[in-house]
Amino acid sequence: MSRDEGEGPVRRRQLLAGLAGTSAGVALGGPAAAHAPARPSLSGLEDLLLHRQPPAAIEADATLDSVSAAVRASRLDFSGCRYDRLARALPQRIALAEALRTNGRPEQAAPAVAELYNTATRLCIKLGEDGMAAVTADRALTAALDGGDVLAIAEAHRMVSSAWRRQGHYARATDVAVAAAEHLVGDRTADVTERLSVQGNLYATAAYTAAKQGDRHTAHALIAEARATAGRLGHDALLRGTAFGPNQVLLHQVSVSYLLGDAGQAIEQARRIDTGALPTAERRARYWVDVARAFDQWGKPDRCYRALLAAERAAPQEVRRDSVLTIATGLLRHDRALPDVRAFAHRVGAPT
Repeated sequence: MSRDEGEGPVRRRQLLAGLAGTSAGVALGGPAAAHAPARPSLSGLEDLLLHRQPPAAIEADATLDSVSAAVRASRLDFSGCRYDRLARALPQRIALAEALRTNGRPEQAAPAVAELYNTATRLCIKLGEDGMAAVTADRALTAALDGGDVLAIAEAHRMVSSAWRRQGHYARATDVAVAAAEHLVGDRTADVTERLSVQGNLYATAAYTAAKQGDRHTAHALIAEARATAGRLGHDALLRGTAFGPNQVLLHQVSVSYLLGDAGQAIEQARRIDTGALPTAERRARYWVDVARAFDQWGKPDRCYRALLAAERAAPQEVRRDSVLTIATGLLRHDRALPDVRAFAHRVGAPT
């Protein structure tokens, strides 16, 4: 018996039990009943990027230790879906790293600058600020190239790819990610575990983009490359603030299947994911949002709603994304069958 055949019923029961438990918890007034925080403001980041208005002078505080701490804190804020805190803190953290780069430590500071701009790009994408994402992705790549760290350069290219995708340039976005992944194939300078993690994420990102374009053949070929890379890695790992491994590939497969219109297949793939092994709140919330999208596409509003409630319990700020708002708005027509759906829609910012 294959792994899928043996574990399918178990995963199915776990998935449905989790959904049922979440629904009951919310009905009884659990954590998800609270109002989600207001949408984070990126005004400070905008001032830094577009108007060259950094926070107050911080040159004296710019040390390798302080910049490393800023990078670690930003990783934790993003992975914990604390987008409000991250939005407030990023301008200061970026300015700190930039100050170190311009004051005699360019090679040491450049990878940190690149990662902070990468994090800013991911935050901008979460909040639907696609124009700013293009700016931060370019800043990340410039800093990474200055530092010469091959993995920082590759990850910056992944953010550039994501920015192109958000602008609707799918073929270009796919090419950027694939080229960056292929460039790493022959690299022997980086730690092999980190290299495989970055490379696999590039393939998975490219697969998602190809699926967004409706290119089924390319999407399947690229997710197969990501799966093979995860097989060489052998386990899920959280490296440089980004997760990759077999579970992460399955998570991307769910997205790819949904984008290609294969909602049933997306749910079957979701049932194979060990949600307890997903390393961060952001990944767990992303899982439930993808499950909700698939159930919505499949025409199953009750299960879609339960998945959205599970996402809210995992990370309240994650469900304030535009994609969730769109689903929640559609669910309002089922308000008689879905308890408290109007309250949920209000919490995520949908017009009720």
